[in-house]
Amino acid sequence: MYFTFVSKLFSPITLRGVTFENRIVVSPMCQYSSKDGNANDWHVVNLGHYAISGPGLVFFEATHVSPEGRITDQDLGLYSDENEQAMARVVSFIRTWTRSKIGVQLAHAGRKGSTLPPWQGGGPANGERFYQTVAPSAIPFGDFHTPKALDDAGLQKIRQDFVAAAKRALRLGVDVIELHFAHGYLAHEFLSPLSNHRTDAYGGSLENRMRFPLELFDAVRAVWPQDKPLGVRISASDWVEGGWDVEQSIAFVKELQKRGCDFVDVSSGGLSPEQKIALGPGYQVPFSEAIKKATGMTTFSVGMITQPAQAEEIVANGQADFVALARGFIRNPNWVWDAADELGAESFVPPEYERARKTKA
Repeated sequence: MYFTFVSKLFSPITLRGVTFENRIVVSPMCQYSSKDGNANDWHVVNLGHYAISGPGLVFFEATHVSPEGRITDQDLGLYSDENEQAMARVVSFIRTWTRSKIGVQLAHAGRKGSTLPPWQGGGPANGERFYQTVAPSAIPFGDFHTPKALDDAGLQKIRQDFVAAAKRALRLGVDVIELHFAHGYLAHEFLSPLSNHRTDAYGGSLENRMRFPLELFDAVRAVWPQDKPLGVRISASDWVEGGWDVEQSIAFVKELQKRGCDFVDVSSGGLSPEQKIALGPGYQVPFSEAIKKATGMTTFSVGMITQPAQAEEIVANGQADFVALARGFIRNPNWVWDAADELGAESFVPPEYERARKTKA
């Protein structure tokens, strides 16, 4: 008897009313190449050339909901009509020439804002490039600027900013929203006891520390259509003793489930300069696996997933439902084609490139 191998990585999956051709995701990757938050030619080419190789989902980089919420003054935004019009051009290219679904990651940098792009040193911005950062508590990230602790008015503005950005994403025809609650940015700062020292209803107990991120989720879910997926990226561990960890992450995901969350993109770290991360191939896969096992939530796994066989194993073994790649696509924009060849699967190929496909040579 002969058995035919069927790739799980290349099997379709449906979340709400959106079906993805495969489980391969282009992870959000900051490009630090915008002016006033506007996408430009770089974004068309960068995201476009990943999409034409056929991943199931491509994410815009961290897309900030306000100018003061940006990591740097060159970050992508979705807080103005001009931002929306500029992003529409990138969406149009992907819609016209590919079959990938489109995601946008809405973000607020919190205390990790007002910095320089990595190739300009990455440290705190000063002079004309400085802008005041905000956070749950007036505790700086390492030697960064000291943020202003958010008051009720500040919290309300950020809720409104996320809602406004979500409405813009809807007008653009985006398929998926992911809320960026990871990597030491604002929502993560509320979740972790290392950065949240508040004494009001938003600090102290786990229930209180989860409150504002859950309010952000609720606010976006209320304006995001019921047939479109809404998910969250989290850092499952601060990698610091006494910080945010997997157990708290599981409790948070259970609360998100009650509110209609469709997936959790499981990363880690970014909150503290004291973190000690045990790097290695697929080092974050156990986090997505633990969360999926404890909650049944659809999960994405990300981080040093580079090989097709590795990605196939993660999905086939039920450790995650999707794999999200970043550096893998930077090094090889046609990673999906190579994975399809290795795993004996089919992927989207633009007719303009059909002759160059290895299997057609």
